[in-house]
Amino acid sequence: MEKLDCKGQACPLPVVNAKKALAGMGEGALEVLVDNKTAMHNLENLGKSLKIETASQERGDAEFAVVFTKGAQVADAVREECQPLVPAGSKVVVLSSEFMGSGDDELGATLMKAFVFALSQQDELPAAILAYNGGVHLTVEGSPVLDDLKKLAEAGVEIFSCGTCLNHFGIADKLAVGEVTNMYVIVQKQLEAGVVVRP
Repeated sequence: MEKLDCKGQACPLPVVNAKKALAGMGEGALEVLVDNKTAMHNLENLGKSLKIETASQERGDAEFAVVFTKGAQVADAVREECQPLVPAGSKVVVLSSEFMGSGDDELGATLMKAFVFALSQQDELPAAILAYNGGVHLTVEGSPVLDDLKKLAEAGVEIFSCGTCLNHFGIADKLAVGEVTNMYVIVQKQLEAGVVVRP
């Protein structure tokens, strides 16, 4: 089993380094060590996106292990470039704040609520919604737009919230729609999108 120690590495380095290691190896197993649950979940999501068998284990307060196991067919597939996370040319919406615009937060909150509702009513929905910085407040319990985001998720829109941001605000355990992601995926989704919308 190959081993990769990513403890102490900031997001998205564990994902980037694990992806490189997986691309460079054939059949077999790769164990990646990280020091927090968010990094562990990000690696689990990497395994899902690459369709690689993945197992995780918490070994203590500050050590988590994620083991990727590659068979022969998977090894060949991973060497090639990963499939885009969203269809080429699709639309991605970025929520970087819980407010729309600047100048008055009360007005900004009202506008954001209207924006997300209007988004849920469109004939053509975005492929994904990316929430980071203050935008992660919209994807947690108590969010004024939570019902509309859940409707979008049920309609097939992928909703991703930055794990570093959720941890920074102390709300990681309150995520109520979508899944946790990392900066590597946030960048990749925007680069692959045909249109990026930022309210």
